[in-house]
Amino acid sequence: MHKSMTALALAACLSQAAPAVAVPTQEILRGYESEARKESASFMPSVTRGESLFRTERSTARGDKLACATCHTNDPRQSGITRAHKTIEPLAPVANPLRFTDPAKVEKWFGRNCADVFTRSCTAAEKADLITWLLTIK
Repeated sequence: MHKSMTALALAACLSQAAPAVAVPTQEILRGYESEARKESASFMPSVTRGESLFRTERSTARGDKLACATCHTNDPRQSGITRAHKTIEPLAPVANPLRFTDPAKVEKWFGRNCADVFTRSCTAAEKADLITWLLTIK
């Protein structure tokens, strides 16, 4: 009994340590598009809306002016820096091929960043627009 519990514990640890399987960015994008179409059947992702979402400054509850570009820089092919002075890998998939390939990380960071910049959750349409714009950057 003890050996099987040890083997089970080891298997659990190894499964936790295994890297997540990368999902193609296009698949994640299609998921957001599908979700957005539940709200509006005519939804089509927009490069223009995505870029505007990224660049437009908004006032936070504390009166700070923030945009996605505040931390990610005006050129998403470049590394950015958080307000806590930590480096952020490039946001554009052309410069960071692993960006938008781990669904859990994508949701985690949309959750945190949308709360910081927009003081709310981003909609599926906004996520689709942003990723659509970022995929056009060469």
